[in-house]
Amino acid sequence: MSTPPDVRAFVALELEAGLRESIGTLQERLRPRLGGIRLVRPDGIHLTLRFLGPTSSTQVQTLRPLLAAAAAACPAADVVVAGIGTFPERGSPRVLWLGLELPPPILELQRACERAARTAGFEREERPFRAHLTLGRWRDRAPRPDLPATDLGTTRLESLVLFKSDLKPDGAVYTPIAELPLGRAGTT
Repeated sequence: MSTPPDVRAFVALELEAGLRESIGTLQERLRPRLGGIRLVRPDGIHLTLRFLGPTSSTQVQTLRPLLAAAAAACPAADVVVAGIGTFPERGSPRVLWLGLELPPPILELQRACERAARTAGFEREERPFRAHLTLGRWRDRAPRPDLPATDLGTTRLESLVLFKSDLKPDGAVYTPIAELPLGRAGTT
């Protein structure tokens, strides 16, 4: 896959189609409780491990082998998708999220993605990593919603993706730059 210079990019784990369907159903069930929110399209939801922002083609070329090695060293994993909340934790909510319980190898993969970003010339991420799937965002002040207990079961994480993000009026469009299977250490 070719990469144009200076793209807006991020690194994420891809989600299974069945989970995306369950998320869409959950979003529709919650919509009446969420005045003023802009929900993310289920096909655009992923587990972001490292947001990069403006990214040069040189940085992409540096990142690819580092991310490929990190993905190969991390086994695919089944993770629990449960819990729902908002960021920030106090005051007017800005982000509605769905939680994930990540095993240690996936957390190490996130740290490896951070190291790869630093090697490629990106500033260190100051915010601590919090595993979540963004379901929607509020642009304006809104009351904190009453959220139900949520458990969508387990999903399998098998692929690390370096995405290009194009911002459009009806939502961002994500295009894979590199798709890297997890757990392929020692294979060709």
